[in-house]
Amino acid sequence: MEHEHITVFVRDYDASRPFYEEVLAPLGLVKLLDWPDNRRVYFGRPGEPSSLWVVESELGGRLAVTLPAANEGAVHSFHNTAIAAGARSVEEQAGGRTRILDFDGNSLEAVFSAEDAAALRPAAA
Repeated sequence: MEHEHITVFVRDYDASRPFYEEVLAPLGLVKLLDWPDNRRVYFGRPGEPSSLWVVESELGGRLAVTLPAANEGAVHSFHNTAIAAGARSVEEQAGGRTRILDFDGNSLEAVFSAEDAAALRPAAA
């Protein structure tokens, strides 16, 4: 199943924008569009459409999302970066996965799956 984008609602755009910019970087997601007048910022992989939107809303804190990591090192980097940026650890780094809570209580999980990574590699010619 593919998706167009995921929207993460946050209560404070000004605090959340730099937080998400830091913690998503280890997963290869960068800020593609910052729209401060509308209190939203869009993240994605360079050269691709935005896939994760951070939007200020009273609905902040009600989302759980799992994001793919390229390898276990990216999982560890995501976790350590998130904790340093003020996130709360919910699930320690184990078996290629970790879960943190942002300032609003949104749950963000980073997961590396060796099986998924192998399936995405091009077949040898």
